[in-house]
Amino acid sequence: MPAEVPVITGYYRYTDIWYEWAAALPDPADRAPVKAIFAHDALVHPDHPLHVDGVKGVQMYIGTFDSGEARLLFSSAQIDYIRYWLHEMDLTKNVVPLPYSDCLLTGANLKTVSTVVYSDGGSVRNAIKVIDKNNKRLKGSNPEVRHKRHVFEVVRNLWAAKGGVWCALDFESWELEHSVMTEFGWSLVGWRDGQKIEECGHIIVDEGRKYANSQYVPDHRYNYMFQGKSEIVKKTVVKQRVQDMIAKLAEFGPIFLVFHDNTSDIKDLGTLGVNLEGLSYMLPEAAVENGIFAVDTADLIAALLGEEGGNKRSLEKMCSLLQIRTSYLHNAGNDAYYTLKALEAMAEGDPVDIQREKRWPQQTPAGVKVELKPWQEDSDYSDEEGVFGEVVISGAKHASPQDQV
Repeated sequence: MPAEVPVITGYYRYTDIWYEWAAALPDPADRAPVKAIFAHDALVHPDHPLHVDGVKGVQMYIGTFDSGEARLLFSSAQIDYIRYWLHEMDLTKNVVPLPYSDCLLTGANLKTVSTVVYSDGGSVRNAIKVIDKNNKRLKGSNPEVRHKRHVFEVVRNLWAAKGGVWCALDFESWELEHSVMTEFGWSLVGWRDGQKIEECGHIIVDEGRKYANSQYVPDHRYNYMFQGKSEIVKKTVVKQRVQDMIAKLAEFGPIFLVFHDNTSDIKDLGTLGVNLEGLSYMLPEAAVENGIFAVDTADLIAALLGEEGGNKRSLEKMCSLLQIRTSYLHNAGNDAYYTLKALEAMAEGDPVDIQREKRWPQQTPAGVKVELKPWQEDSDYSDEEGVFGEVVISGAKHASPQDQV
């Protein structure tokens, strides 16, 4: 028996398929059907063989290289399916040969691959122009910006895999002595047996109740707005509750701990003695079965805005830019909830360049950095002028102290 030939899967550049494949086919009679099946308006039709149920238009892929440059792609599975479909429909005499093997891009060639949907033929037609424009903007960009953009796409892919649990954590402390912990809050989304599970909560540290904030940040510890009611517990109990919660999260599989500017929160976890052995700041490139990883939404919003390090945007400013309405920030439970909602808004959106342009159209005149308008930079300005619409978080309610404790 002949030795088995390994099946290599990967991706083909859209440009190779659209411009080159049909012309290279040995039988001239096969060229017109192959060309027609990839026509822009044909690709997005609901009767197209590549149509995915529940998706309006065509689902394709955007792959990025180490340089950060992107390419629009078809998967090799899509191309293979088209070959056999055309023959089965008697549109080609034989199953047409695959494109040259040199055209195939594999995991060794691509740093990330993300799904993208184009709803109409015009969007497909313009996709190459948009991607080429963004590639030119990336040339000479700061390596830190390219790294953040890469992390953004990795987060999108991991979120789309619907595996493990994403848990936002937040601690509040006394503004005059940060070792005095006053609150803890959490908000999580996880998947178990394909079912989405959501949970959030808020704890007030009993020993910290006599320490009130007001000079630098407001004291909203009694204004928790979401699932359940605030609990008042001793610090030793808080320590055990947090330890038990982190341990229980492992039942979901991989744990993605979500923070907004993670430095102080991870320090607080360490102060509580929470076991963070194996915590990685490097995200896996693909879905994994276990592990514990840190995700920082401050880095994600920076990637979306095309910004380098330095002054990180506050949770309030990030939510304002993402049009997520907030109330009673600096309550640990609320902050954790909004942090996770911000991550979800970015992770469920389009690839970074497409999402950026949808959120802030024509505000990237040079490079990939967004030039924000004054009302976009200042959340108070936007509230007064009514420039933005709002994303109203379902389930939110304004709380009073007597409602919570």
